[in-house]
Amino acid sequence: MTETASLASLFFSSFLAATLLPGGSEAVLFVVLKAYPETFWLTLALATLGNTLGGMVSFGMGWLLPQTQQLKQVEKVRRYGTPVLLLAWLPFIGDALCLATGWLRLNPWHAALFMAMGKLARYAVIALAL
Repeated sequence: MTETASLASLFFSSFLAATLLPGGSEAVLFVVLKAYPETFWLTLALATLGNTLGGMVSFGMGWLLPQTQQLKQVEKVRRYGTPVLLLAWLPFIGDALCLATGWLRLNPWHAALFMAMGKLARYAVIALAL
């Protein structure tokens, strides 16, 4: 696989891993960095961008859900606001946080920023552990 194809695969696997679809992008990140270590920063950027955009899809899905009664768990998310999305990288919980912040109609720009920060930190830890 070429460098370009590998980076594109990383982007798409990162995107899909952040949606409600199952999948993980850590293995792809590992393979790309082992094959092309000179692309360290580009690899980190693409993985973070793809994963953040996937998370924003979940945020958007939450935004589109009708607002009916409030749930206790969602009120906890409202209390912490968009900084809670620093944890959007967590399996299962992260998807719920993205949906909840969208459903609460929290600021999408702030959501994307905090989401990206958390996801970048996770990918950086994985990449630096190689």
